[in-house]
Amino acid sequence: MAETLTPDLCVIGAGSAGLSVAAGAVQMGASVVLIEKGKMGGDCLNYGCVPSKALLAAAHRMESIRTARGLGIAAEPALDFAAVHKHVHEVIAAIAPHDSVERFEGLGVTVISGAAKFTSPRTVEVAGEAAGRTIKPRRFVIATGSHAFVPPIAGLSDVPYLTNETVFDLTDLPRHLIVMGGGPIGCELAQAFRNLGSAVTMIEAAKILPKDDPDLAAVVRARLIGEGVTLHEGAQAMAVARDIAGNAGGVRIILQSGAAVTGSHLLVAVGRRPSIADLDLRAGGIESTAKGITVDAGLRTGNRRAYAIGDCAGGPQFTHTAGYHAGIVVRSALFRLPAKANHGIMPWVTYTDPELAQVGLTEAEARKHHGENTRVLTAAFADNDRARAERTTEGLIKVIVSKKGHILGAGIAGPRAGDLIQPWVLAMSNKLKIGSMATVIAPYPTLGEINKRAAGGYYTPTLYSPRTRALVGFLKRFG
Repeated sequence: MAETLTPDLCVIGAGSAGLSVAAGAVQMGASVVLIEKGKMGGDCLNYGCVPSKALLAAAHRMESIRTARGLGIAAEPALDFAAVHKHVHEVIAAIAPHDSVERFEGLGVTVISGAAKFTSPRTVEVAGEAAGRTIKPRRFVIATGSHAFVPPIAGLSDVPYLTNETVFDLTDLPRHLIVMGGGPIGCELAQAFRNLGSAVTMIEAAKILPKDDPDLAAVVRARLIGEGVTLHEGAQAMAVARDIAGNAGGVRIILQSGAAVTGSHLLVAVGRRPSIADLDLRAGGIESTAKGITVDAGLRTGNRRAYAIGDCAGGPQFTHTAGYHAGIVVRSALFRLPAKANHGIMPWVTYTDPELAQVGLTEAEARKHHGENTRVLTAAFADNDRARAERTTEGLIKVIVSKKGHILGAGIAGPRAGDLIQPWVLAMSNKLKIGSMATVIAPYPTLGEINKRAAGGYYTPTLYSPRTRALVGFLKRFG
């Protein structure tokens, strides 16, 4: 039966971004319709952050046992990959109720299963089980996320391959996994499967982790190679075929150099694309590009009734970005308050071991924008007593400041980098200068002391200068 719903908000997509808006808005008194054609929880819960970190937890734990000889512990772990698979999916199942239809309906959200499609700037219709329903809200929030990009490489469509949406369904450990792509997803999963016992080959057309500081990426690169990952950088894949002769059911990758890489499984992790193709955005008066929906600083589209947030808006593709965007939209759509997104303080973390974290500008970006007004402060984990005690001394921190002490960015490659970056996010968010970090009292011995040590380096040239020595010498004369 045809039905028209007229809520305050129509949220399209039940991933991290959409769920955050729906939950916040309905609890503040707004009426909300939430439309989702796939799984509640979206990519993060089902195919992204949650399963990947669960898999990495098992892999890192296995590697830590294997490498504990330096601590006086000799052991060789045994793998039960079926149990690892079970662990990953138990973690998903444990979190799923928080993102479920039942929870959101209990909050008062009207949840519709189906595919949304704009029919005008004011309306969307729903296909699927809810066909015939028309939604005419006061405001739209598009939060449809993104999906794995599959490059147009000759023969790829003719061979079996994995993406982040299918790799966590494996119940048998790959004998030899080829990872195509050296971004965060590629690096994390390459290390995970290598730690679990697979032979792993990575193919990257440029350099791995290209968005990160090269000095920090080098720490991750060295660890991957040290653990036995075969890495091909600057290697363009030209063709893919079945490798029936060498690996029954396996794959063969032909590189631009003419070399061939063979393996039992192929994981494609070369980037992501916004999931917007089926929305008929043009009918909704909404513009988009290959990168995503076009939005202004307040995340509004060309249709003033519609916002786009999270991955589909073409910005940083992180779950915490989705949550941040949700807060901006709630303030704007419900309270009509001016709110703008500031991606300049958006942190990100690659959860390899060691981790790599960044907020703000890298050194290269700072020198490009600020030139000679850029100072770089560094400290090594090898000089941190806690890192020495735990034999996790790989890595460093780089803090980028102006000559006047304004913090422009910070990057860390080392143990718990994702936790250690958070004080820098706080400092940049509140426009604190480097002195605020340098004067922090850090408990000893902690990894967090590395933040204070790097910050203190800002004052070293002045404190230990000839001028300071002269001043001390002068004052000594007075007893």
